[in-house]
Amino acid sequence: MKEQFLTYINHLQNTICQAFEKIDGRATFQEDFWDRPEGGGGRSRIIEHGNVFEKGGVNTSAVHGTLPQSMQAYFGVEDADFFACGISLVMHPYNPFVPTVHANFRYFEMYDKQGEIVDQWFGGGLDLTPYYVFEEDASHFHQVCKAACDQHDKSFYPAYKKRCDEYFWNAHRDEARGVGGLFFDYCKATSEMSMQDWFAFVTEVGDHFLEAYIPIVEKRKDTQFKASHKRWQEIRRGRYVEFNLVHDKGTLFGLKTNGRIESILMSLPPTVQWKYNYHPEEGSAEEELINTLKEPKEWVNP
Repeated sequence: MKEQFLTYINHLQNTICQAFEKIDGRATFQEDFWDRPEGGGGRSRIIEHGNVFEKGGVNTSAVHGTLPQSMQAYFGVEDADFFACGISLVMHPYNPFVPTVHANFRYFEMYDKQGEIVDQWFGGGLDLTPYYVFEEDASHFHQVCKAACDQHDKSFYPAYKKRCDEYFWNAHRDEARGVGGLFFDYCKATSEMSMQDWFAFVTEVGDHFLEAYIPIVEKRKDTQFKASHKRWQEIRRGRYVEFNLVHDKGTLFGLKTNGRIESILMSLPPTVQWKYNYHPEEGSAEEELINTLKEPKEWVNP
């Protein structure tokens, strides 16, 4: 399974990077290969200073070795080895009317000291973080997510949409990071779903990523904006940073397993502001975003 998924994520990385370079029209991805001393490595691709994308990254990795003590305690195991691979991306557009997007698809195996697999699962998802509310954009994003889920099980979209709303919740701010999408984790073999079935589902969602995001970029990338819009974008980016550093499991896993810091923190935006006790003007488009993020919303019909 791991070889199959590795082949897939490397192909997906190429496909996504080519699509982003095409829509940007100026910037191209810088590629770095890196090795992890304890085992494995990855391929990071970073784009900056483009016509459309101010900064972004599309990274793949495959790491293995002894599971760190902190992670063994988390999983409730002793003296275990692991293998983990995945693709992770974050794109921060220049235009404040284009939302930031994040996606991650991953596979994990855990072994005993005889090298036998004792556990394995898939995880991942995708989510949208706008700075201004366009209901048709959020609805489009969620409709594509639903269509991908419905190919496999009609119960998946409502369940994984709900998990996304719960996961990407900035608890210390009591607000959502964005308008959500899908989040699934610990997808293990059952009597209903084999690991091959889960592979088919995860890759279905991955294959729908560009369909979910690119039309929104095309629609908003040339919208005129003012310095005040850019300032608001940077203030909201601060909340994005807070979530990634305080709550995000992927960031914490990378740091605890001696991952490559530059690749782990590529998700952070290039320019950010933290305004003390800042509140947007009453009745403004900025306040509309705050109100939208106070509680989860249904963006598509069941």
